[in-house]
Amino acid sequence: MNPAFHHLYEKYHQDVFQFLVYMIRDRDQAEDLVQEVYIRVFKSYDRFEGKSHEKTWLFSIARNVAIDFLRKQTSWKNRVMNLFDWTSNQLTDNNLLPEEVAIQSEEVAMMYRCLDTCTVDQRSVVILRYIQSLSIQETAAILGWTESKVKTTQHRAIQALRKEMTRLAEKEGSNNEQRKMERKTN
Repeated sequence: MNPAFHHLYEKYHQDVFQFLVYMIRDRDQAEDLVQEVYIRVFKSYDRFEGKSHEKTWLFSIARNVAIDFLRKQTSWKNRVMNLFDWTSNQLTDNNLLPEEVAIQSEEVAMMYRCLDTCTVDQRSVVILRYIQSLSIQETAAILGWTESKVKTTQHRAIQALRKEMTRLAEKEGSNNEQRKMERKTN
């Protein structure tokens, strides 16, 4: 195996896998798509000119693989909604109190559910910027966009997330009130 290819795999395979899980919301399928990403990398590595960082190049391939997969899905939005149970994720931080962890975990789970209301482009930007912690420049290079487009898409994604999170919080609040009323009448 080519040492450069092995280096790419060892250094970035976990990041690529995580990115694909967030994009398609199916861990098993993400594992298969990681393999597809590295097949494409292996086939095209000799054409990589080094004009961008290798991680940028790798993530653009991963994004294209994810988009190709999503395009092939019938009613992929409905499928994505049902594939991954984000409520089972646990956020752990030894510095937080248990109550804080529970609240933060609920908020993070709600944000993940709300990602479904974003477009594929908005979701890509949110994942790359906030989950993968890439800069605007790196995100623009991966997506093949201008920095301005990344900023605009990021702004719109945050607005969409806020709107949906507010809607869900209000809905859950009214459901909690309704359950309290039902308990009192029983």
